[in-house]
Amino acid sequence: MKIVFLFYHHMTALDLIGPHEILFRLPGAEVYRVAKNAGPIETESDHLQMIAEYSLSDISQADVLLVPGAGNGTTLKNEPEILNWINAIHQTTLWTTSVCTGSLILGASGILSGLKATSHWAVLDRLSKYGAKPTTQRIVEDGKVITAAGVSAGIDMALYLAARLTERQIAEGLQLGIEYDPEPPFNSGSPHKAAPQLVASLRKRLQEKFEE
Repeated sequence: MKIVFLFYHHMTALDLIGPHEILFRLPGAEVYRVAKNAGPIETESDHLQMIAEYSLSDISQADVLLVPGAGNGTTLKNEPEILNWINAIHQTTLWTTSVCTGSLILGASGILSGLKATSHWAVLDRLSKYGAKPTTQRIVEDGKVITAAGVSAGIDMALYLAARLTERQIAEGLQLGIEYDPEPPFNSGSPHKAAPQLVASLRKRLQEKFEE
């Protein structure tokens, strides 16, 4: 099973690392970390680098493609080579997936037209410009495309995908193995739960930061 993770500069590390910790453990998994050019990739986390062992030209097929988001909500609109590659790989996949604002990149690649999809809550409405149907669910499956909401939702999505690729018992074992049993210290992890003034303040800051 060929699982391909797209890397690009200033991506959100947890968008990728959370699912990676789960999916690389699947029976028969062959993991490929791919960027426009092979080599070190700067994430949005201060001085945290990741290494892509493969360039786009090395990979022409995948069973699973995962596209992470970025703290600036990028659509990679200035990287047509990457967008075209995503669309081409999508034609070969069993599952095409994204985490957080990675769904904007799928949209810009022409993949989400007519599909239900989710993204980070602060940018959810922007999916409509790509013909997608924005949905507030944490994980959205439509056809062979699975999108996850903001950052930490990538872990949930990867466990869900693990069950679809193998069986529920394996996915449950992976969840137990990483002791994924969230008990957050605050009940503010969703705009439906957080204080309205906090939501408004953070929405303003994020939308100013997100790429148009």
